[in-house]
Amino acid sequence: MTARFLVAASILALLCCAANAQDRPANIVTTRADEPSEAPPPPTYSEKDDTYNEDEITHAVSDFFGMASETAAKAVERVFSDLGEPDGYIKGEEGSGAFIAGVRYGSGWLVRKGFPPVKVYWKGPSVGFDFGGNASKVFTLVYNLRQQRRLYQRFPGVEGSFYFVAGLGVNYMRSGGVTLAPMRTGLGLRAGVNAHYQIYSDRRDWFPL
Repeated sequence: MTARFLVAASILALLCCAANAQDRPANIVTTRADEPSEAPPPPTYSEKDDTYNEDEITHAVSDFFGMASETAAKAVERVFSDLGEPDGYIKGEEGSGAFIAGVRYGSGWLVRKGFPPVKVYWKGPSVGFDFGGNASKVFTLVYNLRQQRRLYQRFPGVEGSFYFVAGLGVNYMRSGGVTLAPMRTGLGLRAGVNAHYQIYSDRRDWFPL
């Protein structure tokens, strides 16, 4: 009788131990190697990741206009001293004509970091008292764009912003927080001086106003 009691007691003890092991969480016992390490800090973001520095723009302007880098650097340096680093640029061509009043049309490509180039168009009346027509290349620095749709609006010229340096005419236009700085070759200076405003869009529109 005693032997049977001892066997039954042993079996009961084993069952109790098994039940306690099942109720205990699997990861109750951990070692230092199992302790999770601290997560790495998230990558820092800088607005400069989306902008172009002076060297990048100088080389782009030099290649586009076919001029020496030293010459392009003089015009770029002036714009950077006024406006800083752009977050995009437009390179294209335009034609203009005037008989007392005039008009011009242009098209080109909007270039931004991290985005494919986008075709854009612009037009605008001129208010100068001159005659004739011309065609020119235009390289426009774009500031504070953030979203492509912010380009599609009317940009009036900023009074007193026109200047001529290193064979390029430059003027500033602002609207809705976005600033444009078109740079034109000598052939396009008449249009640059006389344009009252420019309208940018994603499609061609021949109506001048």
